[in-house]
Amino acid sequence: MLIPFLALLAGAQAAPPPPVSPPAPPLPSDAIAADWRPIPDDELMVITLGGNRSVVIRLAPRFAPEHVANVRKLALAHWWDDTSVYRVQENWVTQWGDGTEKKPLAPGIVEPLAMEFDIPAFDAAQRLSRSDAYSTASGVTADGWPIATDGKAAWMPHCYGTVGVARDSLPKTGSGAELFTPISGAARRLDRNYTIVGRIIDGMKYMSAMPRSDAAMGVYATEPERTTIVSVRLASEIPAGERPKFEYRSTDNVRFAAYIKLRENPAAPTVGLGGIDICDLPLATRRVGAK
Repeated sequence: MLIPFLALLAGAQAAPPPPVSPPAPPLPSDAIAADWRPIPDDELMVITLGGNRSVVIRLAPRFAPEHVANVRKLALAHWWDDTSVYRVQENWVTQWGDGTEKKPLAPGIVEPLAMEFDIPAFDAAQRLSRSDAYSTASGVTADGWPIATDGKAAWMPHCYGTVGVARDSLPKTGSGAELFTPISGAARRLDRNYTIVGRIIDGMKYMSAMPRSDAAMGVYATEPERTTIVSVRLASEIPAGERPKFEYRSTDNVRFAAYIKLRENPAAPTVGLGGIDICDLPLATRRVGAK
């Protein structure tokens, strides 16, 4: 009977569990459930890299319909399978596609395309307080895209993670087969000079962490340096039980307005300058369901 008695004594002498702290009250800038909206399956493109690494792009068909149509056709044709990431230039861009520039494009690809450098309107649901060196005003659309304007035209800015279409010299605008993403803080001098077809919403850590090339323009000098692209698929093509699901945070509400103010005027001891660049404003997306 000694062992049960000792066990009972130990239980009696055990310290009570610490009190559970109540959750912190929500901030005015916190999103609520209704702020999250689904991203359509045909606007998600999944790149599988060697080493079972995945990168997910949110496509922007309403801003660059012709180029996104080509991108979708290339994905449905599995054109990018067994191509590569062939350029990584320090403090500039990561670029992928056919490094040999010899692979025929998929059937139905349209060339040349319209210059979709500008977008139809500056339809910002929220504006930033200050202009910047590249625009007179900037902000975000209700569906979570950064935009800028000079009062005459409107465009999408080249921020970290933006997906642009590589091209030769104008008037060519690129077919969509060769894509790039800035891995520097931003690449705003590309604004209105290259078409933007989307942005990376998951797996950017892989695109930004690849070894830099010291060769001209960051193009890898040898094939073994390149990162293999195993496959590229639209989420709508992936079996329903396996396809990724994502939501974006909508911006047409007082909570996102409060979020912008918080970013522009951070609490002490951080020194705020009363404004931020559009590329310094995080635009949230989240994966829903099992990975």
